[in-house]
Amino acid sequence: MPRVRRPGSAGPDPYSAKPAEDSGQPKPKAPRRPSKGAIVAAMVAVATGAWLMHDGSQTKNPPTPNSADALTSAAPPKPSAPPSVTPLPYSVPDRIHIPAIYVNAPLTQLGLDANDNLQVPPDTNRNLAGWYKGGPTPGQVGASVIAGHVDTMKGPAVFYNLGSLHKGNTIEVHRQDGRTAVFTIYGIEVYSKANFPTGRVYNDTPDAELRLITCGGGFTKKTGYLGNVVVYARLSGTKQPGRK
Repeated sequence: MPRVRRPGSAGPDPYSAKPAEDSGQPKPKAPRRPSKGAIVAAMVAVATGAWLMHDGSQTKNPPTPNSADALTSAAPPKPSAPPSVTPLPYSVPDRIHIPAIYVNAPLTQLGLDANDNLQVPPDTNRNLAGWYKGGPTPGQVGASVIAGHVDTMKGPAVFYNLGSLHKGNTIEVHRQDGRTAVFTIYGIEVYSKANFPTGRVYNDTPDAELRLITCGGGFTKKTGYLGNVVVYARLSGTKQPGRK
C-alpha cells in the first residue's frame, strides 16, 4: 500500500505526497486542497491478484488498456481557456456509475492509516470503491481520486474492467448534495509500479478532473500485479437533483 511521507522526512520517495502540516487546529469540513503543483496522494496498490492466485489461473487477467487510448502528451493537457463546465462546490461523493463497463457502486471514504499508508476499500464487498478524502471531491477544481479493487479472493471486483474503457466514455459520480458530476475520459494508461508517474497522476489541475486507479499491468503468482491502471477524465457536465 502507498506511503505518504510527512514534511521534514529525509530522503526522496517517488511515491510520496506532501500534505499540509497539521497545525493542531480543528479541520474544516471541506479538506483544503494542496497548493498548486502539490501531490494529492501516493500510488495506490489496491490488490495483489488474490483471486488469480487462489484460482490458480493466469488466463483471467483483467483487460489491458488499448494503446490508442493513452494520453497524447507527457502530461495531462492544460486547457487554453476557462472550462466550459463550471466546477462544483465541495460535496462528499457516495456513488460511481460507469455505463460502458456496467459499474454502479457505492463509495466509501479513504484516508491514511497510522503508518501513512493510503487506505483501500474493504475487500468484503467486491462492488465498492473509495474516494480519497484528502483531495478534492469529484466536480471540484483539482484531481479527485477514486480507487477500487481489481479482484478479491471471491473473484473480479468493482474495477476489474477498468482497462477496457476508451476515450470518450463517461463516468458519473453522485454526490451528497444531490448533484451528479459527469466526467469524460481523455486518457487511460498502465504503469509499472517501479515507474509510476506520481506527479502526472496526482498533481493539482486547473480544472475539475478525476482519476480512477486499480491494479493491472500483468500478473505473476510471485509478485502479484505488476502495475496500475489509471483513467484520466475531465468534468464535462453536471446533473441536478431529480434530472436524468
